[in-house]
Amino acid sequence: MQPARVAVIGLGRMAGTIDDEVVGYPAITLPYSIAGACAASARLELAAGCDLLPEKRDAFGRRWGVAALYDDWRRMLAAEQPDIVAICTRADNHAELAVGAAELGARAIYCEKAIACSMIEADAVLQAVASRSLPFNTGCLRRHDNRYEQLRDLVTEGAVGRPQAAVHYAPSSLMHGHIHSIDTLLYLLGDPKVARVRGELRPRDLDLTSNRLDADPSAVYELETDTGVYATTVAAGSWEFEVIGSEGSVRTYANGAEAGRRRSVPAGERFTTTVAAPLEPLVPASATLRLMEDLANALAEGRPSREGVERAHHATEACLAVAESHRRGGEWVELPLGNRELYVWHV
Repeated sequence: MQPARVAVIGLGRMAGTIDDEVVGYPAITLPYSIAGACAASARLELAAGCDLLPEKRDAFGRRWGVAALYDDWRRMLAAEQPDIVAICTRADNHAELAVGAAELGARAIYCEKAIACSMIEADAVLQAVASRSLPFNTGCLRRHDNRYEQLRDLVTEGAVGRPQAAVHYAPSSLMHGHIHSIDTLLYLLGDPKVARVRGELRPRDLDLTSNRLDADPSAVYELETDTGVYATTVAAGSWEFEVIGSEGSVRTYANGAEAGRRRSVPAGERFTTTVAAPLEPLVPASATLRLMEDLANALAEGRPSREGVERAHHATEACLAVAESHRRGGEWVELPLGNRELYVWHV
């Protein structure tokens, strides 16, 4: 089987240098960057890269042995005809690049998160990608991490009973950070839809009357799913997640480096309590490697990718609904979001 040829747009951290930042950090399993994943996989070939800055092109080419380097992404796609386009730029051009890559013949797309800064942009990405049935994954990496997959399987197979609540623990920005937290909460619950959202941006007096923010604010939120589960974020902790059900719970610790499970047991004639339940041991795997190989395998097998553009679009909408709730003074906002022009910039 021929490897899938990968072309990268934006040759910064996620493209090829972020691995250096996480050496020795137990929450991340290397390789972390797109180039690192390609180098580690027989299913992937790093074919080309594009960046406006010559120094980034030179550094990327030297480090990863790539000769096909461009300053124009359209010219790169026309010349290289890659199977997978990896968009690793800042968010304000994610939508333009994702739509353009789809229109110029990309067979699969990786797009850094969030996929857009407004729902008008996100809708364009959804239409361009879904209409062509392209495999599509984003940088919401926890849904590709086998440690989180183990907990999701327990939840969806009924090990905690009926899910009742889900919690994320960490302070975070809205679009760059909570796109992760909302996506991960939904993933752990089996990917239900968000029915409604409310929340606020920080500082609380942040003005959104212009319908636009040019900096990514801190935020907190509550949401309810169409399956009746309540979920929220607590602005403290180390990027931990918990799902609480009628018969137990699962929880991650230290940004996913550890995890635990509790199950309900009888305690006397009238009460129940919870006790620790062991998890099956597993060897952590690189989420980036799994994500990129998923795109390659989806192409080879003619199947959808693990995430898909619809889920990426939905998580983006939930994040922007938090900002809309703040704009309305903390009201619950039903999805789909009516205000498609609301814009929140993020890196």
